[in-house]
Amino acid sequence: MSPAPPPGLDPERLRALLDRERPGLAGGPLSARLIEGGRSNLTYAVTDGTARWVVRRPPLGHVLATAHDMRREHRVISALRGTPVPVPAPVLLCEDEAVLGAPFYVMEYVDGTPYRSAAELAGLGPGRTREAVLNLLDTMVDLHAVDPAAVGLGDFGRPEGFLERQLRRWGKQLDASRGRALAGIDDLHSALGRDLPASPAPTVVHGDFRLDNVLLGPDDAVRAVLDWEMSTLGDPLTDLGLLVMYSTELQVPHSPVSTTAAAPGHPSPAELVRRYADRSGRDTSAVAWYTAFAWFKLAVILEGIHYRYTLGQTVGAGFDRIGDLVPAFIEHGLTTLRTRTLQEG
Repeated sequence: MSPAPPPGLDPERLRALLDRERPGLAGGPLSARLIEGGRSNLTYAVTDGTARWVVRRPPLGHVLATAHDMRREHRVISALRGTPVPVPAPVLLCEDEAVLGAPFYVMEYVDGTPYRSAAELAGLGPGRTREAVLNLLDTMVDLHAVDPAAVGLGDFGRPEGFLERQLRRWGKQLDASRGRALAGIDDLHSALGRDLPASPAPTVVHGDFRLDNVLLGPDDAVRAVLDWEMSTLGDPLTDLGLLVMYSTELQVPHSPVSTTAAAPGHPSPAELVRRYADRSGRDTSAVAWYTAFAWFKLAVILEGIHYRYTLGQTVGAGFDRIGDLVPAFIEHGLTTLRTRTLQEG
């Protein structure tokens, strides 16, 4: 007997769609499994027994406006094909909710490894860990060097007033997921709004740039950048601030969400900022603000996941502990904004 399909994906309906839209693409019957590790949109590996693909769709319930836009993800990976930024090849976009219950898209399956924790990364050893993280940083620089207009993304966002809108957006996301009191989160939001930096020239930004969202090959090179759900046209230093955040030790034992900073050989946040500045030519003097904003944004995201978990609308392991992390992210954001310092390492 075949295993039951995972929630949110009906292999027979997907096969019927592929047969209509991409005849001959799939051979035998499809089977699917949920790829663990994602904390927002759902990702599935699908196979016909020979070839493999990946399907991305929104979570099963409580979908916040603009937070799970499949069309945007599909559009950006389509646009970046042929640039120095490695992305999976898109297969098709389906906006008919009758097929799987929500819009979704299909892309090629790329072999590679996502490193989600310092413990996983430590298995590479100090030399390879350092090389992997620097390759990640250099891929970010490559992304920010892409001319948006040249790849058809000139209208992908509204860069004017980008940071102000980001703060408003994440404040609204927080309000939409409020189910409990969170000390300090409104103070952090207000402090960020009082001290907005001047943005550099806009670029395509990923919005969630970290090792967890790329696949590394056996040579530690980045083979694919994944999870473009937050991508837009805006301030590139928001990507840098997020990578700095994920390169800072969280110091929360047994956390289902972790940074990679404790892996031996991991470059320090300060070194990553220097390398980014040298390679991109951008002024990074306000990076502490962007890092504090990253702590705030992740606190809001995690609170949203916790809220969906309390409603029974999130699939996957570890969600029962997500809510316990939110206060730590808030405190890191407040401390970073107050001290304006980064770990030198």
